[in-house]
This record gives sequence, structure tokens and C-alpha cells, in this order.
Amino acid sequence: MKQGWEIKKLGEVIVENKKSTTKSKGNEGGEFPFFISGKNIKTINQSIIDGRNIFLPTGGNFYVHFYDGAASYSTDTWSIRTKYNSDIKYLFFFLLLNEDLIGKKHFKGATIKHLQKNDFKDIEIPLPSLPEQQRIVSILDEAFAAIAKAKTNAQQNLQNAKELFESYLDDLFTKLFDTSEKKIISDVAKVIGGYSFKSTDFTTKGKYQVIRMGNVRPGVIRENESPVFIDKLDEKALTKALLQLNDVIITQTGTKKKRDYGFTVIIEKENYLLNQRIASIRFSDKYLPKFFLYFSWTNIFKDQYFANETGTVGQGNVGIGAITDAEIPFIPVKKQMQIIDRIDELRIETQKLEAIYQKKISDLEELKKSVLQKAFSGELKTTAVVV
Repeated sequence: MKQGWEIKKLGEVIVENKKSTTKSKGNEGGEFPFFISGKNIKTINQSIIDGRNIFLPTGGNFYVHFYDGAASYSTDTWSIRTKYNSDIKYLFFFLLLNEDLIGKKHFKGATIKHLQKNDFKDIEIPLPSLPEQQRIVSILDEAFAAIAKAKTNAQQNLQNAKELFESYLDDLFTKLFDTSEKKIISDVAKVIGGYSFKSTDFTTKGKYQVIRMGNVRPGVIRENESPVFIDKLDEKALTKALLQLNDVIITQTGTKKKRDYGFTVIIEKENYLLNQRIASIRFSDKYLPKFFLYFSWTNIFKDQYFANETGTVGQGNVGIGAITDAEIPFIPVKKQMQIIDRIDELRIETQKLEAIYQKKISDLEELKKSVLQKAFSGELKTTAVVV
């Protein structure tokens, strides 16, 4: 620790604001931010506090928020400020640095975890003089603003790369769809519904992995997303549920009117089982699975698919009939292969760009942690970091 700094406990630094009695869930379209457990900040029509304050959830997961101005907070949120000899933004940055650690060590409970306030108050914080705190805050504010701007640019570039590829697919298949022969999927493929497994039969390991909704994203099987397995299955069930190589699967349930499903991917690995609310499309030799995969990512296919959406206000569903009856462009296999090759080339280049921007975003998050660590070890230079 830097010479001249003190070690204080948070209990010596913080002052608790009054406990909230607001039981609203927020999002009333009000003018005041409403702090509630979690990362999302909602809105409300009334304020109960003003000035520079920190808001912490008392249950669930630990996130730290700082806000300067009139605001409200829920009954499960703890609002604090600092004493005269400490800068609240300095405390906020310290808590931000230790967000994960506090969440792991100071949220306890058998079922629902809650913030242990007394343990929290025993956390030690390195505290320089007030002018030094303010100098550090000024540098961190500048650095975080620069990082946020760079991150926004990287995210926009990432989105642009994705949209470029999507636009290319739409243009290519729109022309093809308008000029070529069309068939419906049932003319060239067999569509198979998912199997209704009993969740009680699932294990954490086994011969067959059950592919569920959360495992499927466009072009990707997320094997490590809450994986479940079945080790043994009777022959009848195995025949119905076992996926074959080159099957194209499509998710059939999601949020109504949001198009957050209808994801497609080609099966390239054995011993996958198809769960309910996902369909498998098994093509004949007249139609290449990858050609359909690319077509399924276009608005031409999605418009047909979601035109058949049913369900309640919250949940949308698309049945097997919407798949079997969907129109697809029908061209010779040789021409399908040529188009696949062209799309593959662009997809590879797009994925390279996406990887670059994803790494940039990840590096910027690591830079934030590095800057914070330097700040609280007394190593922060007099000028902000360059991103």
C-alpha cells in the first residue's frame, strides 16, 4: 500500500440511508431511476432520495450502482453514502473492483442468498487523503469514459459485421427465390418432432446428450449450456429421438412476436437426442442441408415461419406444419454447392472480423479491472489510460 494511505473498514466510511418502503416493481414510465436487485435499472414516478448515493441489492446477486440525483429504490435494495472524509465515487469504484468477491463471500443463505451487512461493513478499504481520492476518481472517470466509448465502437463494428452477412444472405436468396422453382420442405425432407423426455431421467453424464432449447443457437450447438444426458434408452424411444448426422434442427418455442427462436443448426456429431419443442429436418439427396441452413437465416424463411406463430401473450409456438409447408428455392445440387461455397467464404471473413471485435470488447473489460486494481494499490499514474 502506498505511503500515507490508511486501512479503514467500510463500516467506518459508510452512512446508511433510510430503508425504502417502496414495493413497486418499477417500469412505470416515470422520470426517476428505480434501483432494484439486479443489473437493470427501472423507472418510477416518485423519488425518495437525492444527491450522490450508492445502491446495493440485499438479495440475489451482487451489483453496485452509483447515481447522482433524485431516485428511488426498492425494499430489497440498500442505499448508502459516505462520511465527510471520503469520496462516494471512490467507494463506488472500490466496490466495483470487488463486485465478484463480495458476491461470493458476503451473500449467504440456504435457499435465497442475502447480503450480510455486518460482514460487509468489516471489509477493509485502502483510504488515501480526500484530495487524493478525488484525483483518483477524476482519472478513473476519464479512463472509464474512454473505455466505454471504445467498447461502444467495437460493439457497433461487431453488429455491422453481422448485419453485412445477413444482408448478403437476404439479397442472394431473395433473387434466387424470385427466379427459381420452389418446393415445400415436405417435398424434399422428412420433418420429425422432438421427443418428450421425463426430466427425472436426466443425468449429469451419460452416453447420449439431450439437445434442449437452450443448447441451440444459429449455427451452433452449445453443449455446455446446462447439459443433461441419458445413458440408456429403449429401442423405440431411441429410434424416435436419436439425431442423425446432417439433420437440421430448428427451435419451435420462444417469446411471442420477438423472433427469439426458430434457430437452426446442422448436426455434426453423433449421440445427440432431440428434445420436445425442437424439430429435425432430414433432407433427401436432392437438397443439401447446408443450403437450407443458410436459407433459414434469411427473412424470407423467417417471415413464413413466424406467420404461423401461435401461443399466449408471453410464449410463442410454431408447429410442425409451418416447417413442412414452408417454401424453399429448388435448384440443382451442383448449383446449391456453388452458392454454399460463396456464402462459406464470406462467413469465414465475417467470423474473423467478429472474433477481432469480440476480443476487443473482452480486452476493454480486462482493462477496466486493471485500471481499478492500480487505483487501489496506489499505482495509478497522473494521466488516464489510453485505449
